[in-house]
Amino acid sequence: MEISASAARAATEVRIVFGRVKRQPTALAETDDLTPSQSSVLSRLDKDGPASASDLAAAERIRPQSMAAILAALRDADLITRRPDPEDGRRQVVSLTTAGRHRLQGDRKVRQEWLARTLQDHCTEAERQTIIKALALLDHATEAATYR
Repeated sequence: MEISASAARAATEVRIVFGRVKRQPTALAETDDLTPSQSSVLSRLDKDGPASASDLAAAERIRPQSMAAILAALRDADLITRRPDPEDGRRQVVSLTTAGRHRLQGDRKVRQEWLARTLQDHCTEAERQTIIKALALLDHATEAATYR
């Protein structure tokens, strides 16, 4: 089935705007000294809980060697910890440290406040309501999609 011009344009616009929203407050957050991959791993550990390095590599779709480098940098920054897997002593489980959790929470708060202030200052109430409705539609569409 061919993709309509409006679907292609909507996809492009969403990608561009989401990218801009994601990049814009980086200077305000502490994570600007972390790579996008490091930030992604911290977020995944926060969302999904402790995991092995190989599970993280698979989830992030990167090579285990690349994940090892990411985890080493995060460990050096005291944002993660490793401990033996209780079910398999040969493996190690990676989890967030208290500092890692606080770092994520602080960065999210800064980003949330920046976006809320931007929407407050540059959009009318009607425009903000339209954004809320549009995001609900986008969420519905992506929840319904099956990924192959």
